[in-house]
Amino acid sequence: MADFLKYLGISKSTPSPSPASEEADFADFAAAPDPSPASLSPAPAVTGTAQAALPTSASEVTFTKWYRVWERTSPSDFYQEAIVFPFILFVVGLHVWGRRKNRRIAKGWSQAHAPALEQEYALVGFEGPKPPTIEEVQSSGLAKATSVDEEGVADNILKEKTAQEFITYATGRQNVAFLDIKLSLFKRYNPLTFILELVLSFFLESVRAPSERMEATAYTFDGREKELVPLRSKQDQDAQDSRFKGLQSAYDGFVWAVVHKECMRHLRDDRYDLSLTSTKDHAKLPIWATVMSESAEITDLLLTSDLIKAVESAGDDFEYLIITDQPLDKPIKINEATPRKRLSLSIRLPSSESDYSTTHALFAQFLRLPDTLAHTHFRPEVQRKLRGTREDELRKLRKADEGEKAEERKLDSDRRKKEQRDSRLKGMSAEEQRKFLEREREKGNKKQEKKMSRKA
Repeated sequence: MADFLKYLGISKSTPSPSPASEEADFADFAAAPDPSPASLSPAPAVTGTAQAALPTSASEVTFTKWYRVWERTSPSDFYQEAIVFPFILFVVGLHVWGRRKNRRIAKGWSQAHAPALEQEYALVGFEGPKPPTIEEVQSSGLAKATSVDEEGVADNILKEKTAQEFITYATGRQNVAFLDIKLSLFKRYNPLTFILELVLSFFLESVRAPSERMEATAYTFDGREKELVPLRSKQDQDAQDSRFKGLQSAYDGFVWAVVHKECMRHLRDDRYDLSLTSTKDHAKLPIWATVMSESAEITDLLLTSDLIKAVESAGDDFEYLIITDQPLDKPIKINEATPRKRLSLSIRLPSSESDYSTTHALFAQFLRLPDTLAHTHFRPEVQRKLRGTREDELRKLRKADEGEKAEERKLDSDRRKKEQRDSRLKGMSAEEQRKFLEREREKGNKKQEKKMSRKA
């Protein structure tokens, strides 16, 4: 009965027997815990705490309509955008401001120099003046419709090549085939690049400090009007012959320049044509300017009082005025040394966008200088000196060209000899090849001995 009650769990608990009463053979297993069966459920058991947390996390998710973003987000979700977006706005605004600033400077230059260009050249700009329409002629008359608006011309003569470079073109003048003008401005739209170039210019002599300048190059006819002026009909040919019959625009080729002393070093390093000249100060020029010429007679002819006053008026904004017939880079081949006569002017742009009073006189002198060069010829002694300098340069080019051709001929001869030798060896037997190679080795040794004896 006691055993039955104990089986039902009704009987009182009795103290467990002491380990001492167990058998000695099972003493090692007395402290072993009862094994518990492994759980067969596929999902892990969820505690009461976790079950209580599930409804709480589900209640935090707010379901709203797709456009009610403010109900699903908070300002803390946009901290990263709040830092990046102002920086992007600053960069874009600086870029837009820099481009507009450069356009204002270019427009100010064109408004100041358009009247002088229109006075000297028939066509200024890439498009030229637009012809009036029939309505404009009927409403305002032919004279007013065909009149040139200086402000409108100034807006159209420049073409924006890049954000910091503006160019223009002019043609239709006696003694000048065409004129190229380029404005180089600061990279205001990219201050990092501008600062990097400025810092590098302090440490590297090869890097020029960034500056704003105007570079103009006028290409003269030099007696080739018939070759350069396009013709449309035989009537144009007859009119051109009668027009150019008494004109003599050809002149002797030479290299002459007036440069600012700060630019003299890099000009001599960068330009091949100025390496043919000698530098000499002139008493009438300011102390910061010098003359680079092939002959003193050229300086006496070109350095007029008006040009000296214009250079003095330009001051530190003046960089150089060059008249040349030689290429900028040193020619490597003879055809690269073909004379191409031209005039070049470089002026720094003033800090003010519209104050060009100091450089306007120099620009006007540059536009009229081709008329002074037309039919200019020097004394025979000067011509012989100029011709001798160019012949010496051509002689060096011919010598270098002949050396290259001789080397090519030698390589071609060696290649043919090798081909003949290989073809002969292919048709020989092994014994004949061995004897042939021995004879070649003996000849080579004899040549080497002769060279050694000559050196001794």
